[in-house]
Amino acid sequence: MDSEVEKLDQLPISRWHWETFFLIGFALQFNGFLNSSGNPITADLISVGWSNNYLNAMFSSAMMLGFFIGSLLGGILGDKIGRKKAYEINVLDFAIFSFIAAFSPNIYFLIACRCLMGIGMGAGIVLGYGTFTEFMPANVRGKWSARLSFLGNLSPIIATVTCWLVIPHFGWRAVFIIGSLLSFIILFFIHRYMCESPRWYFANGQTATGKKTIENIVERVEHEKGKEITFTLTKEPDEEENDNLHFIDFFKGQLGRRMLVSSATLIAMDLSLYTITVWVPTIFVNNGINITKSLFMTMMVMLGAPLGVLFSTFIMDKFPRKWLGVSLIVIIAILGYVYSIQRTDVGIICVGIVLTFILYIYNSFSSAVYGPEVWPTKIKMRGFGYADGIGRIVAIVQPYLIAWLLSTFGQTAVFIVIGVLLLLCGLIIAIFGIETRDKSVEEISIILDKP
Repeated sequence: MDSEVEKLDQLPISRWHWETFFLIGFALQFNGFLNSSGNPITADLISVGWSNNYLNAMFSSAMMLGFFIGSLLGGILGDKIGRKKAYEINVLDFAIFSFIAAFSPNIYFLIACRCLMGIGMGAGIVLGYGTFTEFMPANVRGKWSARLSFLGNLSPIIATVTCWLVIPHFGWRAVFIIGSLLSFIILFFIHRYMCESPRWYFANGQTATGKKTIENIVERVEHEKGKEITFTLTKEPDEEENDNLHFIDFFKGQLGRRMLVSSATLIAMDLSLYTITVWVPTIFVNNGINITKSLFMTMMVMLGAPLGVLFSTFIMDKFPRKWLGVSLIVIIAILGYVYSIQRTDVGIICVGIVLTFILYIYNSFSSAVYGPEVWPTKIKMRGFGYADGIGRIVAIVQPYLIAWLLSTFGQTAVFIVIGVLLLLCGLIIAIFGIETRDKSVEEISIILDKP
């Protein structure tokens, strides 16, 4: 890897960094908008006689299938044709199929569109967070990636408010049109203003183009700061060659170690996140709490979500990366059990808010920071995409496990089993995890046996 890429880690934060942040961040925001609007849309589909509970389940499952396919395809495209082109394709995908979905003639056509837009949405998560790690300086990469996660995780609130304002007056079709138009707008700005990752150019032998891209970035930053920037460059050891890798190669040797760590990180997120956000209202109702009160208590508990992601931006670069992840997993496992034995409204809400707060710190850590960070540049998108795909499989299987545990043994058993699985993920990260804090992308790429 040419020493020129070291300049990216020595640049002061500038308008160019903010521009990249908002270009990727708003694409993730509109991606999340289309994802989070699903529940209000399915409710309206039932109210207008278009759907029922079984068809709504198909609607949700179709999107998860799309996410799984998108995680794999997005990773392959990102490494093959470049971060920017692949990102444009994924945004174009969910923009087009969201628009088509608005004119669906029946529920089955809509479900098919949901799956197809899910492919772009799943790819977008991998490409957005993965690409961002290649632009930011090493000493603030965690903080800025967490900020990106915060921007993306505002989408549930924005989607809920939008659906509340739009659906009663214009119906569910209008929500898809709004999401589509916003996606086309951000696609224009990405195409016009976002540059390709210089690290991708270097990793793929396009050295001259990579150097030219870095020169343009440095020139912009120097012009903004009004002074010439002095760089200290040293020749970094070359990355391992990763040409002609097959799918199975990602599960062997040192790449297998990275796959184990990245997958465990994302599985822990899916296990905990989907238990809290999806099943908590059902658990409340099973405890005899009426649906109105259940939704209110769920809303109160979810107040911890934006606060947790925001707080993560302040601590992400303060602690060793892998031990921060392990600590958060242990806390979530313990708080999950404490949460399950609460019987008073105050206890449920207070412990629930704290649990959700910690959970969303970990959500930011796993999907925006550590999950993509452990992979070498040349195979970053494929590695992260495959790991994210494994997490999606867990998200597809998990509801059946929770439903069986909840029906057979009760809610405490749910949190005990989930807690044990989380601790297993934490143990994997503790033993095999790679420390990435304050390390350049190139340093991370050559770390293999170091703790």
